[in-house]
Amino acid sequence: MTILCVRFQLSPVYEAALPQLLGMIEEFTPVVEALPPDGALLDLRGAERYFGRDVVGLASLIRVRALAWYGVECAIGAGPGPMLARMALRGTRPGETRVVPEEPGARAEFLDEQPVAALPGVGAATARTLGEYGLDTVGKVAAAPLSTLQRLTSARTGRELREKAQGIDRGRVVPNAVSRSLAAERPFSRDELDPSRHRRALLSAAEELGARLRALEKVCRTLTLTVRYADRSMTTRSRTLPEPTAHSPALTDAAYRMYEALGLQRARVRAIALRAEGLAPADQASHQLTFDALDEKARRIEEVADRARAKFGPRAVIPGSLALA
Repeated sequence: MTILCVRFQLSPVYEAALPQLLGMIEEFTPVVEALPPDGALLDLRGAERYFGRDVVGLASLIRVRALAWYGVECAIGAGPGPMLARMALRGTRPGETRVVPEEPGARAEFLDEQPVAALPGVGAATARTLGEYGLDTVGKVAAAPLSTLQRLTSARTGRELREKAQGIDRGRVVPNAVSRSLAAERPFSRDELDPSRHRRALLSAAEELGARLRALEKVCRTLTLTVRYADRSMTTRSRTLPEPTAHSPALTDAAYRMYEALGLQRARVRAIALRAEGLAPADQASHQLTFDALDEKARRIEEVADRARAKFGPRAVIPGSLALA
């Protein structure tokens, strides 16, 4: 079984092109799992024989069509399973295809020198814990005793970690549809290490999303944070909100919490993006009433600010910290 993991070079301005790009991909295989905001997983089982091309040929054809029909470049990783395809995509530049061979020896060679953080599901905290005991590469984790991994993490996590490190990929491609969403991205003019500037970017993006949601009379159920780094890798985290909302302070608070949970230390950040997902009509959403006078005041101010923005432009009213930035 051959899986492709495709990442399109999209920005929020062109996010509407993703459904069309997925439609193009479905001409090769009906088993496509959308990975918003800019990617997809493809199960090409049977497609190689049908089209008379190997995986590299099919990947090249997909890349050429995306560029010729939609003006979008993409990077592609390929492997025997979804995990290996995702890992192959890591660090791959737009216009390139990286393939993990199916042969066990070649697969082990690919995995051995990968950093442990490259394994799907291994976050910064787990990678830091393993690194403290010298288990900083996938090869070292694969060679470590199961009891050691379980003692450092947990019984279930240690078992799953060892399986992944040994190239055992139990994942599968689950066909789905692109959820309706809105996104706001804040690129930096240079690799940014300052956490205060990261937070200002989050505040700006959350304010934009809130204003756009309210203008569309929508609320969102889930907020997704994507942080892109100088080495072209990225970290994505999602949070289901306590209640569907378009309230900018609630979106900002959720964004800050996700960012703080990443535990970034002097990370060279290239761009930060927020995506509001699970959109629903605002008139069908419920809001928990409170006796918090400050919350009610903030919502009334938000309504007035929205009217001012509608009349004088999106920057007619902005948070003070953004005005000073």
